Amino acid sequence: MKVPQDSKKMLNLGGQLLDLNTPIIMGVLNITPDSFYARSRFDAHNEEVLGSAGQMIQDGVKILDIGGYSTRPGAADVSEEEEINRVVPVIESLSKKYPGVAISIDTFRSRVAKAAVEAGACMVNDVSGGNLDERMFETVAGCGVPYVLMHMRGTPQTMKGLTSYSHLVTDICQELSQKLSILRGLGIADVLIDPGFGFAKTIDQNFELLNSLPYFCELNAPLLIGVSRKSMVWKSLGCTADESLNGTTALNITALMKGANVLRVHDVKEARETIKLWQLTVGERQKSNLN
Repeated sequence: MKVPQDSKKMLNLGGQLLDLNTPIIMGVLNITPDSFYARSRFDAHNEEVLGSAGQMIQDGVKILDIGGYSTRPGAADVSEEEEINRVVPVIESLSKKYPGVAISIDTFRSRVAKAAVEAGACMVNDVSGGNLDERMFETVAGCGVPYVLMHMRGTPQTMKGLTSYSHLVTDICQELSQKLSILRGLGIADVLIDPGFGFAKTIDQNFELLNSLPYFCELNAPLLIGVSRKSMVWKSLGCTADESLNGTTALNITALMKGANVLRVHDVKEARETIKLWQLTVGERQKSNLN
């Protein structure tokens, strides 16, 4: 199946209009003690997070994704208050120090999303796709910010047991399409689609999804892909998350070839280089087609 090339995919990030037909990078900053990749973890009151954010910006990141709740399988639950106390000070500090960068809040809770937007975030990245908080869609509409609609079943604590599908790609596309209609009905113009790699999917299902990304492009929304250092990489290669950068790069180039508009990554410089080489490859192919 070919990737659709005829529709412009734009994103309004805090008044900055981005053409996502040129892929961009979202960098991960976890304000948690237990996210699956240790080097992405920061403390809310540690100056190190500002330095890491600055390096990501220098390396070419367009969006910083701030999360205060680990969503790795089996992660411990934290209260809304704790999540807010983790992310809000960081968002305020980042907004003040780096006013030109867009900040996304990675949360499935509407109250956290609202507090984060008030602190300076301009996007909501919801791993649950609205399943875990019935007020999320209306809250995002009220905030007037873009929304990342990700596919997941259950909770981070239960999702590993919810991997049964009648037809993986069709089922997920239908679930996302129904929610996309609701979001657009609420007036949320900027919605990005994330198939949810690792969330209620087995490793084999993750690779089937990656191979089927052109079907998700048919939803006519920008496609955000997050495979960075996930278990589908390191378990398949028999290594660790720390050793999975090369595998991540390989899957990111596959995602770009199949229609990804945003890469959510831990390693910004390497992702930027991947996009640049992909662009050169695509550009040369397009030139040859014209000759």
